[in-house]
Amino acid sequence: MRPPVRRGHFELESGLHTDAWLNLEIAFRDPATLDAGIDHLADQLGSSGATAVCGPLVGGALIAQRLAQRLGLHFYYSERIVEPAASGLFTARYRIPAALRASASQERFMVVDDAISAGSSVRATLADIDTLGAKVLAAGAIWLLGDRGEQYLRERGIPVAFVAREPLHTWEPRECPLCHAGAPLVGAGSISG
Repeated sequence: MRPPVRRGHFELESGLHTDAWLNLEIAFRDPATLDAGIDHLADQLGSSGATAVCGPLVGGALIAQRLAQRLGLHFYYSERIVEPAASGLFTARYRIPAALRASASQERFMVVDDAISAGSSVRATLADIDTLGAKVLAAGAIWLLGDRGEQYLRERGIPVAFVAREPLHTWEPRECPLCHAGAPLVGAGSISG
């Protein structure tokens, strides 16, 4: 269940740079191919005590909805808030829609994504859930890429479930060997992670 990998020089949504990008869109083309992954996450996360599953749009929300259905839990999603360009790492913001915020404040969440690399969209979703006063009990992803996102979650006491793990090199822009070599940057700020 490994999607095709593109090689190059990419900027993730977090602001970090990487040398690989998984074409996750291909994995969603045939929903049945994700069934085993959804079942695996359900087995790992089903006893977390969560009452709801939330995922950042787009890929995470697709996983979250199917997982919520499988576990009989409520489903929520977070949307990326487009703001004037902010500089630095982890500046993306995600927010649960206004119509869902009152009920979301009463939930105990698991937050899931299709893939967690640096965890930009998951971090931003967690921050929004925190503003509601709701709890996050667990996190998960079909693909765990590298260890930055997992480390962030574990440092906050949030257990992380995943189906597959892939290595991923990430660098802060000033430390990026691809930048130093003059490699052109692809997808600046548009790739989740």
